Amino acid sequence: MPKTTPPRTYRIKSFGCQMNVYDGERMAELLGAQGIAPAPDGEEADLVVLNTCHIREKAAEKVYSDIGRIVKDARREGGAAPLIAVAGCVAQAEGEEIMARAPSVSMVVGPQAYHRLPEMLARAVDGDRVTDTDMPAETKFDALPPRGSGRRKVGPTAFLTVQEGCDKFCTYCVVPYTRGAEVSRPITDLIAEAARLIDAGAREITLLGQNVNAWTGKDGRGRALGLDGLVRELAAMPGLARIRYTTSHPADMTQALIAAHGEVDKLMPFLHLPVQSGSDRVLSAMNRSHTADSYLRILERVRAARPDIALSGDFIVGFPGETDAEFDETLRLVDAVGYAQCFSFKYSARPGTPAAQMDGQIAPEVMDERLARLQQAINRDQLAFNEASLGKTCEVLVEREGRHQGQMLGKSPWLQSVHFSGEAQIGEMVRVELAEAGPNSIGARLLEKVAA
Repeated sequence: MPKTTPPRTYRIKSFGCQMNVYDGERMAELLGAQGIAPAPDGEEADLVVLNTCHIREKAAEKVYSDIGRIVKDARREGGAAPLIAVAGCVAQAEGEEIMARAPSVSMVVGPQAYHRLPEMLARAVDGDRVTDTDMPAETKFDALPPRGSGRRKVGPTAFLTVQEGCDKFCTYCVVPYTRGAEVSRPITDLIAEAARLIDAGAREITLLGQNVNAWTGKDGRGRALGLDGLVRELAAMPGLARIRYTTSHPADMTQALIAAHGEVDKLMPFLHLPVQSGSDRVLSAMNRSHTADSYLRILERVRAARPDIALSGDFIVGFPGETDAEFDETLRLVDAVGYAQCFSFKYSARPGTPAAQMDGQIAPEVMDERLARLQQAINRDQLAFNEASLGKTCEVLVEREGRHQGQMLGKSPWLQSVHFSGEAQIGEMVRVELAEAGPNSIGARLLEKVAA
């Protein structure tokens, strides 16, 4: 590729999970340190980073579609195409093919190598096409600059990656291959980053990990800690009002973490614990380490510790070999739990995973019908949970303005979207009465502001 002018502006488009959002923020910090600014709304950027997710169906094809649209838009405007970087899990899994199929791409960087983005950019400006999908023994967190160094203000909620990678090897999942083995960040680094986020305006921090409750570390005295210990350390930090964590694995849901839900006021009464299926045979084929019954027993212990907790889960329908009767077992599990919210997906064969080679692949129309039935049950329970909340008073962290004049939006402790009218500032905590339930949000009446 010909030598080009160093970019002055960038735009990062992150897809998929919250960890990609976090990675996108860290890449933005790296670019900002090079004097490259976010492109103003409505203006084209000199550098576009597509921070990709490999979980969904046809993820790679969507990347090529985005690349083509970027180039086409630039030509329509009569200008040169921006530098294009593909980052994230699709980059990790299919980096060489991306370089072969998309000559307009200058850089391909995996999720464990993006700390080297400035060096890659310098080479791209000189006309090189650069790929870096290494998974070094020294994690990117050891090489990234301290988060918040010269950092701009953040919103009232912020993500903090505490654990990355996965050792579970579910047969449908690419994460162990694109993110690597489970790695926990040291508690000293996490406390320092949390402090910088709080100083920058965060009042709620969500701890992130592929298996976040697999986090382990040591305290200042060298004693072993699990995620519950990290939560307790963070809860002692002044200025931090709320703590959440996602995504959890049933195998790592320890009794100590369950107890923390009943003992740590700042830990919000919400748990996202994916189960994926209600059929034990399907769970075994997925290489999940739990059964439907053991999963329900975990939830019983969680509810005993925190009776008002809101539960969330993940489900996959149409896993290879799933029968109608086995799908009905999933519906019965949903009925038994009564989720406050859920994520549900049709099975999508990911290249290189064991499930992609299994017999009994399910017809698309069967998956469509099962997903519709599952989502009907989930939506029923989500509305029922919201309706059961009516009349409660709770604190809401104000996150942004609503669509209507004078309307503000925030989250309840149970992660419900709450809207209300009245004088309140973004970042403030207010007390409201939940008054009107919808399937996806709750209308509330403002009672008072809560002192910081």
